[in-house]
Amino acid sequence: QLQLVESGGGLVQPGGSLRLSCAASGFTLEYYAIGWFRQAPGKEREGVSCFSSSSGVTKYEDSVKGRFSISRDNGNHTVYLQMNSLKHEDTGVYYCAVMPWSGYECHFFGYTYWGQGTQVTVSS
Repeated sequence: QLQLVESGGGLVQPGGSLRLSCAASGFTLEYYAIGWFRQAPGKEREGVSCFSSSSGVTKYEDSVKGRFSISRDNGNHTVYLQMNSLKHEDTGVYYCAVMPWSGYECHFFGYTYWGQGTQVTVSS
């Protein structure tokens, strides 16, 4: 059974860092696009970053460029989102998601499998 489990969320002060993990079970991430999304209270879910396993190309939403970094372990089972210089507006529930993908550049729509989410709160 295909499953995604996020972890690593928590409470952090502005300027701090967190690393989120997304562990895949029941499949490997080798032929998938992997995305990280977030949903702030009262707002729609938005794409934060994605990774194309077929090309290694990454993509970032403008507000996180230079602060967030997506990566995948060599075993193709875990994807990470390193978040640095966190801001209040980064607060929300963070989800990872995957979809079968062989393209060069990933995007933020069409994802078919989702994790349960992990809460990130940036507050002093």
